[in-house]
Amino acid sequence: MTDAEKALWYQLRDRRLAGFKFRRQHPCGPYILDFFCEERFVAVELDGGQHFEDVAQRYDERRTAFLRANGIAVLRFNNDQVMSERNAVLETIARLLGAPHPAPTAPASPVGRGKI
Repeated sequence: MTDAEKALWYQLRDRRLAGFKFRRQHPCGPYILDFFCEERFVAVELDGGQHFEDVAQRYDERRTAFLRANGIAVLRFNNDQVMSERNAVLETIARLLGAPHPAPTAPASPVGRGKI
């Protein structure tokens, strides 16, 4: 997992976001979803720099179209957003889930300096 995935997983696991259960690395057809809430059919995808290349963007568009065709709402964030705007990311996820806005979170400890 990337640092951004670890940081977001810390906030989503154990029903920490408004009581919703998320799965990490959830298989869906030919794809693996970064995070998935089965209760609301919401996928959260994190994109690193490689996702901004033309080939990767076309792949992501096909992937998103497949997921939406199967009733799954898709939220995409880039890694920088998760690391620098975590509360806004969590609010966006909560809004799509239909949950009240989460309380601001304490920043996760730096990688290698405690558990995330």
